[in-house]
Amino acid sequence: MIPTEQDRGRSMKNPLLGQASVFDERRALVIGGSGGIGRAISIELAARGAELLIQGRSLSKLQALVGEIRAQGGKADYLALDLESPGSLREHIDTIRSAGTGQGEFAANLDKPKKSFDILVCAYGPFVRKSFGAHQPGDWEKTALLDLALPGALASALYPDMEANGFGRILFLGGTRTDVIHGYLSNAAYAAAKTGLGVVAKSIAMEGAAHNVAALVVCPGLAETEYLGQDQKKALLAASPDGRLIQPSTLAILALNLLDCDPCPSSGAIVSMDAGFSPCGFDNPGARR
Repeated sequence: MIPTEQDRGRSMKNPLLGQASVFDERRALVIGGSGGIGRAISIELAARGAELLIQGRSLSKLQALVGEIRAQGGKADYLALDLESPGSLREHIDTIRSAGTGQGEFAANLDKPKKSFDILVCAYGPFVRKSFGAHQPGDWEKTALLDLALPGALASALYPDMEANGFGRILFLGGTRTDVIHGYLSNAAYAAAKTGLGVVAKSIAMEGAAHNVAALVVCPGLAETEYLGQDQKKALLAASPDGRLIQPSTLAILALNLLDCDPCPSSGAIVSMDAGFSPCGFDNPGARR
């Protein structure tokens, strides 16, 4: 049975199937790592021995998460940075790359604060929900920049060190059903950008294959996170094929398992983890009402 996020948070113990994790003592950068699925990935990476730099917007959430990881013997620091604040893409990336020693009350140097990153997780991505005709130029610009260009540019910036060191693992979180090209009635700009992550991951896989640098995209289904209001949760439960929402800790474990191997045959994959979700779920005779 897969342990719950609470169980793993208490133990903060290693590995996958009792084996040594390839993440052990590796340096990880988690973008959007303080909440939702990103938070679960941060906890799971720390449990497998990685040293984390966790980016997020909320200082209080970052402090609480880093404190939780450290209390369980893990190694983590944080970077409070609003990626939607004014500034160019290059400025944000420079800020992220130069932040190695944390900030604020919980600040403490990691074992190797200036070491390059071995692992990149991009779990952040603003969502725009509008009909196609209601999308404004700013909606397209925002989603293209933060859902596609930022992950791609960060991966490009970190890739040379990964190649030189002979190890790299990159995980992108796509959107629900963005594993292949679909049409969308209410989130075309977001979905178009998230679908593009597949090109990024497959390009990294091709170039990185000879250097042990692997990348993949995981497209989560209907997940239960703190960002859902009660009405949203009810609607998603009604649309879920099995009448349940996917737990972030389950997604984190499964996604990291695909990268926690050496060599990494899943590199270049675009993996749907949606439990059979369809936007026409109510027409699915197997769906629970």
